[in-house]
Amino acid sequence: MRLPSIISLLQTTTLFLHPITATAATFSTRDIFAFTTHRTTSTTAVRHHSSSRNKYTVPTMTTSSNDDSTKSQNLYLSTPLILSQPLTNLCNRPIYLKLDSLQPSGSFKDRGMAHLCTTLRSTKGTTRLISSSGGNAGLAVATVGSKLGMDVQVIVPQTTKELVLQKLRGLGADVTVHGANWNEADVLARQRAGEDDEAEYVSPYDDPLLWTGHSTVVDEIVLSSVEESIGAIIASVGGGGLICGILEGVSRHNDVL
Repeated sequence: MRLPSIISLLQTTTLFLHPITATAATFSTRDIFAFTTHRTTSTTAVRHHSSSRNKYTVPTMTTSSNDDSTKSQNLYLSTPLILSQPLTNLCNRPIYLKLDSLQPSGSFKDRGMAHLCTTLRSTKGTTRLISSSGGNAGLAVATVGSKLGMDVQVIVPQTTKELVLQKLRGLGADVTVHGANWNEADVLARQRAGEDDEAEYVSPYDDPLLWTGHSTVVDEIVLSSVEESIGAIIASVGGGGLICGILEGVSRHNDVL
């Protein structure tokens, strides 16, 4: 199957996750990573000592090689890596799903925000964060910031859903609704951060500290119990923070990927 076909197929992966969790129907495919392994005609991607040729196992996650105090503080989780049997059957090769939709805020962005926030606090003594977001990034910085005892302001555009506003405020964030789109909200966030010597502006995606945090997803994939080589890592792209993190992680593990 061609790569574009696989990417199109992943838009429906939430349907396959529904039996696993009652809230799976609310997950965004952006928060579900998939990767495919190479498979030869004589072996399956993950082998059992079994006579059945097409038997696969669900990998067990181990500790990431890029862990630091962020995980010990429960700022993000090592998430499950599961085999999707429907995708595997359809693509004729093992397809695994990395369930970062199970992170505390609901998306992979906890990884990057955990690394960014702890770095800013330890290197600059930052206690106040100002971010712009229409959703996941704001929820992540509010989730992580509250655990670290940091004040968090989130500027959101007028298009932000009421449910997101309630979640942000429930996490203790100071929420301002401003602008017709994210760009206008971001201008105000940068302006406020520039006027406050004790605050740091937090981009939703455009910061190397975020990318390093996101790269831990690759560490976990590499350290999983999948025995065959990884053929591809597939992820949807918005602002680019996730794909930059994946590329950083792949580069760090280029000896095995």
